[in-house]
Amino acid sequence: MTDQLEIKELTKTDPLPYDLLLLADPSRKNIDQYIFNSTIYVANITGTTIGCYVLHEKTKETIEIKNISVDSKHQSNGLGTILLNHAIGTAKSRGYKQIMIGTGNSSVGQLYLYQKVGFRITGILPDFFNKHYEEPIIENGIQCRT
Repeated sequence: MTDQLEIKELTKTDPLPYDLLLLADPSRKNIDQYIFNSTIYVANITGTTIGCYVLHEKTKETIEIKNISVDSKHQSNGLGTILLNHAIGTAKSRGYKQIMIGTGNSSVGQLYLYQKVGFRITGILPDFFNKHYEEPIIENGIQCRT
């Protein structure tokens, strides 16, 4: 799969992959608050977009991976790790000293992946998802709260 994989930055005129973005963030309203001031990368195989990630500058030294997702047909094949490592490499090549990524308490697979590639839990925002999402988010039978 990786020999056919192409990861590229979207231009401002390319259509946004909302179908993929909504897999990682179920609120289009929330996505629209950061997407237009961010850089979006898509992963394609033979012209079909199967994954994406979003980089959002917080400060001149800190960037946040705001959204990272893989089409359900292509999950569990290592593509999430490839995208995450690509995002880290891109951030480092642009001179950022700190890379942030956030996820919910119920995102067990994401928590595993992020720690596996070197991220560490440095903070918890109590009730973040209750405060920023209109509908409750349930993952893995757990309500996403922090």
